Amino acid sequence: MVGGYTGDPHPGNLLESTDGRTTLVRENQREALPASGLTFSDVVQTRIYLTNMSDFTTVNRVYSSCFHDSFTVYSAVQVAGLPKGALVEIEMVAENR
Repeated sequence: MVGGYTGDPHPGNLLESTDGRTTLVRENQREALPASGLTFSDVVQTRIYLTNMSDFTTVNRVYSSCFHDSFTVYSAVQVAGLPKGALVEIEMVAENR
């Protein structure tokens, strides 16, 4: 499982925009997957947690840019809150096939 940190490289600092936060999550996951010998092609399921469902279109646009050849099964859920006031968190499950 690969999580998605929604802050900048300086602990405790969150990016302001949903687009920026989602892009950073995607980039963090892009770096974390190879450490396990995986790529986005190995992702089999994703859960997207949003504090505001009106951000779904923005998050979906950034998220879907990860998947060029195949698009994984995912769900998006609105939650009351996320750690450190984050607006979005993306959790991925990947496996070697």
